[in-house]
Amino acid sequence: MLTFFIQSHRFFKLINKLDFLAPLALRIYLVPIMWVAGTKKYSNFSSTIEWFGNSEWGLGLPLPTITASLVTGVEIVGAIFLLLGFAVRWISIPLILTMIGAALSVHWNNGWLAISESSGFFANERTIEAGIKLAQAKEILQTHGNYEWLTENGSLVILNNGIEFAITYTIMLLVLLFAGGGNYLSVDYWLARKYLP
Repeated sequence: MLTFFIQSHRFFKLINKLDFLAPLALRIYLVPIMWVAGTKKYSNFSSTIEWFGNSEWGLGLPLPTITASLVTGVEIVGAIFLLLGFAVRWISIPLILTMIGAALSVHWNNGWLAISESSGFFANERTIEAGIKLAQAKEILQTHGNYEWLTENGSLVILNNGIEFAITYTIMLLVLLFAGGGNYLSVDYWLARKYLP
């Protein structure tokens, strides 16, 4: 038993030398998500403002121009900062707030699931109905379309747009808030080495 603990200690001592890989992986994973979200809003900015402000078919948020500008800017700047590993802890805070805002304003009414599942613990009336629609859509495509070609790279699904992804990104950003950008491959690490005692 003692041998196991000694070997475990050695193993985790080695792992500790590689602990920069976890924050790096989180940063690299989040970069394209934030970049695409921000640049998509920016490229159609007038439509983004309308969507943020319109209460009938959009989010109905107050001050839509300011809100849309802030969210767009946070996502674009956040992607760049995460890529560089610069001010990772600081940029994580507005990104977390953005993800929580998205979960509450965009995704909350759709439940947990991002992709509709007609069974299981997180299935709700909306996703069960989507499962029925998906079965009918598959039947139509199998009868009147080239179903094998359509699904050769993946299954046909119906997006539920629940809070699942927004909460997942929030958790990832929360880890970066506490852990920072990681050693060696972040600007934060090199700035700290140079300027902090």
